[in-house]
Amino acid sequence: MRTMEMIITVAVILAMIAVGVIVIRRLSTQHDARIAAFHYSDALPGVGRRMRKRRRRADGTADEANRDGNHG
Repeated sequence: MRTMEMIITVAVILAMIAVGVIVIRRLSTQHDARIAAFHYSDALPGVGRRMRKRRRRADGTADEANRDGNHG
């Protein structure tokens, strides 16, 4: 009888370990997906960025001096 209890106990422990591994892997996958979706910063700042043609003011309108080529 003791042998049967031992086998059941070992099977339950192995099953719990397997469930824990599955849960940890799923959480890790979700975490990796969140990190991939959120870009903290560019790898090489300034590379591949488009230059703006005109400056924008805080109110959203174009800066008239920049559009006409006047800097003063």
